[in-house]
Amino acid sequence: MKIQNFELAKKLRHELHQHPELSNEEVWTKQHLMEFLKTYTSLEIVDKGNWFYAIYRAGADKPNIAFRADFDALPMDEVIDLPWASQFPGKAHKCGHDGHSATLAGFALEIDQNGADKNVFFLFQPAEETGDGAIQCVDFIEEHNIDEIFAYHNMSAIPYKTVGIIDGTAFCASKGMTIHLEGSPAHASQPEDGINPSFAIANIVQAIPEFTSPEVNKGLVLCTIVQIDVGEKAFGLSASKGDLRMTIRALYEEELDRLQENLENFAKSQGEAFGLKVSFHYNDEFPETVNHKESADKIRSAVKAKGMELVEMKEALRGSEDFGHFTKLTKGAYCLIGNGEDYPQVHTYEYDFRDELIETGVELFKELVEL
Repeated sequence: MKIQNFELAKKLRHELHQHPELSNEEVWTKQHLMEFLKTYTSLEIVDKGNWFYAIYRAGADKPNIAFRADFDALPMDEVIDLPWASQFPGKAHKCGHDGHSATLAGFALEIDQNGADKNVFFLFQPAEETGDGAIQCVDFIEEHNIDEIFAYHNMSAIPYKTVGIIDGTAFCASKGMTIHLEGSPAHASQPEDGINPSFAIANIVQAIPEFTSPEVNKGLVLCTIVQIDVGEKAFGLSASKGDLRMTIRALYEEELDRLQENLENFAKSQGEAFGLKVSFHYNDEFPETVNHKESADKIRSAVKAKGMELVEMKEALRGSEDFGHFTKLTKGAYCLIGNGEDYPQVHTYEYDFRDELIETGVELFKELVEL
């Protein structure tokens, strides 16, 4: 990577870090990235409202390859002392999406200056953290007949600057699930006059291990209780409403669907048994992210050609990533680039993206274009 391009990309990363925006609020971020590409490249820019992409055209008869970066931040405070610290309380780039976007922008500089023998699409995506960003962009795949798509995530699970890859499922499917139960209130001295959801919620919680047991599932299945909210802070009232909030997660989408169905059916049966109204709400829905072997093998080849160190991941990460929406429609693969095993994890206060990974990502992407 040219030193001047690295310096521009690093400066861009710091600017993005100073101006974090949450999912589906990334107005300044998107505009700043677009202005960067307009200023330093001659690439075609396509503005899609919440998101955009840039295009390097090699010819109508050439393959179409895409690379994706996300650009939303997290609802967290910046507590470490950085020259480029977040200027907005309660918002910070603690997942490294500023670095992902800076990498893709730096890669765009290199392709614009050096050329390529493929049509290269640079996709800048919003709202990865909430799982509804990639789904906004999926029409891009068919509209441009994208033959293959790639992306990476910085990660502290593997050594510094190494590249991690796995065939098949790389990230679990997951979603936030809320079970709402509603009965009727009563005086606390006469609970029999009301309908209290507490016992039904307790029964649902106790049933979870049966649904997630390895003995009845072929892959990892998890149900993490994140909140139980029942009744009011009033000692004279018997509780009448309750919410059980969980993150449900599975290695395979079919088993996530089955877990959801089991929880819904059991909750409905509890509703009938206790005379409760039952309803469900879902948010932060992520598909499983599946790597196509052909594309994963290209990452392996690119790593070898660049003299980088490859890490063969033994199992999928438990976390989720909405990139899986793209690999449902075309070939593609998602890899990791290591922050170092002793480096702070993403989504922690101590974390900041390591600028040096920009060059690692750019060089990896450049080699993938050549394959």
